[in-house]
Amino acid sequence: MTDQIIEFVSNNYFLVGAWFIVLVGFILNEKRRGGKAVSPTQAVIKMNRENALVIDVREPKDYKAGHINGALNWPLTKLDSFMSEVPKYSDRPLLVVCKMGSSAGAAVKKLAAAGHLDVYRVSGGMMDWTANNLPVKK
Repeated sequence: MTDQIIEFVSNNYFLVGAWFIVLVGFILNEKRRGGKAVSPTQAVIKMNRENALVIDVREPKDYKAGHINGALNWPLTKLDSFMSEVPKYSDRPLLVVCKMGSSAGAAVKKLAAAGHLDVYRVSGGMMDWTANNLPVKK
């Protein structure tokens, strides 16, 4: 089997090289997004078992249109003004949710830099949350 792998790599070094570049790009992209990601289902489990607090970083009008029950609205554009609140929740995991899961990483980085180490971003954001038919409060 090892001989076949070596033969494949030597005969297809362009293909293997391209695969490696794509893999490295994927890993770097995930690191750039920031923070550990949890699925909406995993987020619900963390909320139920670990009393996780949801931080919604969307703008207030989007938050009012529908949000996760119990979520705090700390808009990403004004997140720095909420950093003094972070120590109050040091004993609880934080779940950061945005519209599509793309901007939550920046908030996770800021919250982690503020000293909260148990921070996660909800992958797919509110779009994935609602697509999974999870409850939304209006």
